Parts: sequence; C-alpha cells; structure tokens
Amino acid sequence: MNSASDGTHRVLMNFMDRNGWHVSFLEPDCQTALPVRLTFQSPDKIRSMQERFGSHLLEDRQALEHGLSIGRGGAWLNLNSAQYTKLKRRS
Repeated sequence: MNSASDGTHRVLMNFMDRNGWHVSFLEPDCQTALPVRLTFQSPDKIRSMQERFGSHLLEDRQALEHGLSIGRGGAWLNLNSAQYTKLKRRS
C-alpha cells in the first residue's frame, strides 16, 4: 500500500526469462508502468531485490521461487520515497 504518511510506496516487480531475466515495475493499480526496465543474466538479483524490499512471509518467498522456476512471475516491493522517486525518473 502507498502511504504518504509513512513514506512507503508499493510497486509490483514483474520478471520474465527471455534470453536473460527482464524486469519491469508497475504502480499498485497493476496497469501503470514505471519507466525503469532491467535485465539480469541470472535470477539472483531478482531474489536480492525481493529479500531487501519484499515480504518475508514464507508463502511470498515460495511464490517468487515458483515464478523463477517457470520463467515468469512477480513480487510486491515496498520502497521508501527516495527509492520510488529514483525508479520513476529512471529511463
């Protein structure tokens, strides 16, 4: 959830394995894309982002691993205002 009072912003990180792991980000409405796009050679960076900014619930970690095993998925991340601003401005 986005909350101006606590300065956190929720974004959905989507990933897909197509000759590298392609990562994109969506606003909480799951329709508005943020401009940043990343590509990684392995899923390790995706795991790292989820560990740093995502939920630590077992079922959320299992869902991430399932997505990685089938080559596509998503995870919700909670960013502070500075991280969110950087994600919105990056092209």
